[in-house]
Formats: sequence, structure tokens, C-alpha cells
Amino acid sequence: MTRPLRVLGSDRPEDVFVALREALAGGGSAVVPRDSGSTSGTDWPAADDTVAQNVALVIETSGSTGTPKRVALSADALLASAAASAGAMGGQGQWLLALPAHYVAGAQVLVRSIAAETVPVSYGSGHFDPVRFSALAAELTHDLRFVSLVPVQLGRLVDAAEQGSRPVADALRRFDGILVGGQALGEGLRERALAAGARILGTYGSSETAGGCVYDGMPIGPTVVREVHGMLEIGGPVLAEGYLDDPERTAAAFHEADGMRWYRTGDLGSVSADGRVSVLGRADNVIISGGEKVLLDAVERAVRMLDGYEHAIVVAAPSEEWGQVPVVAVSGHPVVALAEVRRFVAERVGRPAAPARVVRFDELPHLTSGKPDRVAVARSVAAASVETA
Repeated sequence: MTRPLRVLGSDRPEDVFVALREALAGGGSAVVPRDSGSTSGTDWPAADDTVAQNVALVIETSGSTGTPKRVALSADALLASAAASAGAMGGQGQWLLALPAHYVAGAQVLVRSIAAETVPVSYGSGHFDPVRFSALAAELTHDLRFVSLVPVQLGRLVDAAEQGSRPVADALRRFDGILVGGQALGEGLRERALAAGARILGTYGSSETAGGCVYDGMPIGPTVVREVHGMLEIGGPVLAEGYLDDPERTAAAFHEADGMRWYRTGDLGSVSADGRVSVLGRADNVIISGGEKVLLDAVERAVRMLDGYEHAIVVAAPSEEWGQVPVVAVSGHPVVALAEVRRFVAERVGRPAAPARVVRFDELPHLTSGKPDRVAVARSVAAASVETA
């Protein structure tokens, strides 16, 4: 059996919420939330396109690090993820939707709300403003209150609280749980958020796992994570059905082994004896610089420990001498000079990882999800003249 597809603009999350509730109950169409400002994918789906009856949601990936995909998620996977999240966060409650509904983290806020039988408060579109966020947080009425953010949003809230904004400080403390995902949460920002009274959980997951399935390093619910030849694989009921109309990609990413179905994340990492997951970075985010392997995610983590570089992005740039070199992209005018950045990174990651230069932006480009637009950053860095901090 199959069901039709329904495309809805993510600028109307209330419509996505209603349609998704119908889809999770087994009726209606499978929901395709889409960025209302995007022109990509407008030729899909056709009027007569359908998906398997169990598919409730299709997430179109941003393509920020590769070719976009259409991830098909079943109602069972979405609800299993919501149940696991509630178990890890101390119960079901009311959510503030502060992320676009066309990203899995935003869609999962709606799913968790449906499972909890609560109505989320939506931030809406536009620039993320801590004062506006705090006003909406005050509208939450349930005993348990939650929100899902990306690090740049959390950083703006913490900045405002540290600068003396009482409403923002109160909002941070108002939530019983703040999920932070989409990219690595730096230790500096984590410590500042905790000092401000925020109850945060760093999450790891993807559209293919119905969103975050590892909280603060530990798999939640029935999720299982294992290491295979230095790469992380995830198993459990939260896995997507695969990629629509792309059997080759589906077969490459999902496979059966040891009586379970697994998703190959493409991330380097390890799992300790007690099950704690450590993520080192993307396997495809490694460069060869002067004959040495350099993991750009490790460089970025080190750089973000420096004052003024908390939201810096590290990308690769071509070099006649070394082949490729790490380059730091940062907004504003951080006071730490390039020489100090190089020394700091070399001590922690190794000399070949020391950034070759720093490129300043008035504002780093971001996707609508709040994640950095690494493709746009890399293009700008490639076109930029050398500018040192």
C-alpha cells in the first residue's frame, strides 16, 4: 500500500503540525516540509508520486556538505525517537519550536509535541532574537518545558544573559531540558550555559536516525551505537527507511548485520566499554597537508576554545606547498593573533593541523536551520585574499 505526498511550507509550522499528526495516526498524506524560500526540488513530487504507507515524513537534506537527499521516515521511527527522548529528558511536556520544521530537529519538536498531546509555541521566521525567544518561553504553560537549539542560538542566549538581560537569563533557566545539536557543542559554550543555569543536553544524530539519538554521549532508548573500523554505526527502531528514489545510496548507507539493521553514519568515532560515544568528526572532512592527515573537525574544536573564536568554522584551502591547509573563518575581529591560533592548535592537534590563515567575515553565512553554511564559507575562503588575525 502507498500514500500520497503533501508539501507544506515550513513558514507555517502549525499546518505541518496538523498534517504530521494525521500522518502519524496512519491517515492523510506523508508530509514533506519545505523551506518556503527555497526553489530547489520544486519539480518534485509530481501529483501522482506516492510513498510506502508506513512513511509519515520526508526530510529533504540541505546539501550543505554534499548532494541533497530525501530521507523517508516511518511513523514508527519518529514515535520511537520521541519516546526515547522523553525517557532521557524526564518525561513529556511542551516545546518551543525554535528551528525550521523542514529540518529533522524542528520536525521532531512537532512529533514530540504530538506524542505528548501538547501544542508547541512557535518562534516563527526571521533573525534569532534572544529577547523575542525569552518572551515566547514565558508563554509555555506545561509543568515540563523543552526546546531544541543549535549552538549559535544557544551562544546568543548565553551572551545576552551574561550581558545582564534578566528576561533571557530567566528563559534559559525556565526550560527543564535544552537539546543542543546540529553541530558539536564546544566545551566553553557548554560551561557558560551551565553557569547561566541552563539544563542542556548535547545531541548527536541525523535525519537518517529521526534526529538526535545520543544525548551527552549516551545512546537513548533502544538505540545502539557501535564502532566498525573507526567509523560509527547506529542501529535501532529510529532508523529511516532509506532515501526516496535512490536505491544505491540507500544500500550504501543502510545494511543488515548481526541480526540488526544499521546506518553507516560516515563519522569517525569510538564507543567505550560502558557505551559512551565519542564523535571525532566526518570521515570526509579529512585533508592531506604535507603528507599528513588532518581532521578539520578536530582543528575546529581546538580553535573554538579561543576567545572570540567560539563560532569559527575551519575549512580546507588549496596550497601549492602543502597540497591543502586548514583555514579559519571567523566573524568580527578576534583579538587572538594567527600566531597564537597556530601555536594553540599545534599543541593540541599536531603541527600539520596549524591553520595557515584566518579569514574574517562581517557575519558567517548560515543555513536556515542555524547551522553554518560550510559550502558558502569554503567558496568565500577560496576567493578571499590572505588576511591574518
